[in-house]
Amino acid sequence: MILNYLGILAGLSLLVYGADRFVDGAAHIARYLGMPPLLIGLTIVGMATSAPEILVGIVAALEGKTEIAIGNAIGSNIANIGLVLGLTVMLMPVTIASQTLKREFFVMVLAILLAFGLMWDQNLSHLDAVFLLVGVVAAILSVIVLSKKSAPTDPLLSEFESELPDKSPEKSNIRRSIFLFFLGLGLLLGGAYLLVECAIIVAKHFGLSDLVIGLTIIAIGTSLPELAASITAVKKNEADIAIGNVIGSNMFNMLAVIGIPGMIHATDFDSVVLHRDFPIMIGLTLLMGWMVFIRGAGKFDRAEGAILFLCFIAYQCWLFNG
Repeated sequence: MILNYLGILAGLSLLVYGADRFVDGAAHIARYLGMPPLLIGLTIVGMATSAPEILVGIVAALEGKTEIAIGNAIGSNIANIGLVLGLTVMLMPVTIASQTLKREFFVMVLAILLAFGLMWDQNLSHLDAVFLLVGVVAAILSVIVLSKKSAPTDPLLSEFESELPDKSPEKSNIRRSIFLFFLGLGLLLGGAYLLVECAIIVAKHFGLSDLVIGLTIIAIGTSLPELAASITAVKKNEADIAIGNVIGSNMFNMLAVIGIPGMIHATDFDSVVLHRDFPIMIGLTLLMGWMVFIRGAGKFDRAEGAILFLCFIAYQCWLFNG
């Protein structure tokens, strides 16, 4: 069993390290191809930060364990808000000034409601998966429109511009970016396979369901790249990027992380997903939106971060003691 624990740790390490290289490579390649920084940040980076969840979901679905993918998607969203944002803001209060993020938050909420509605019958069918993947396309198009409507003074634009290279980097740099992209992808795939295989064995040993293992160990592990990225962004006074990463990741988690595995292996799932996990995720999402965009008018303080983090801890305790 010790080897399986080590396998989980190794898988998580590969996911964290691979995700960083994958996101960096994808963003720089997109910049080299002439994409505007804001569009890269809202689409390419958003999708790339969900790559660990997507690959874990694919590996799980190929094993006939699509419920792990469902738990991973929902659990990652809960972890992104409670663990990632909660800890980040507890370390350093932030102020959000981007109007674009408010609009993207609305798109994310629609993605969550779409997934909830399609899965209300306790079944993730191939048709449901098709609708979710159509939702991915619709979300990307919506974000493209948002990026074009964003004011030139939107702070999110300047933050992404400072993070990305010039429009025409040297050929040596683009070669390095391509190398990082494929290196990251390979590490993500290896990490996902190792994590899923070892987590399934550990779950069986302790009598945990596929859903719970997806909601806990795997969800927290696949959210670690977002945690590292958010803390780094806040330290650079790029709070809008930190919030944007979470919103973008959560949106694609609901659509792609559930949709792609659903296309591979349709499945029924436990009704507790609809009565416990989805409501918790929706409640935390709305609480975050209220804290960031309404109550504080962009100001996000330590007390609010602590509330989100305590909600996350309480949820984890509920899962293991329920």
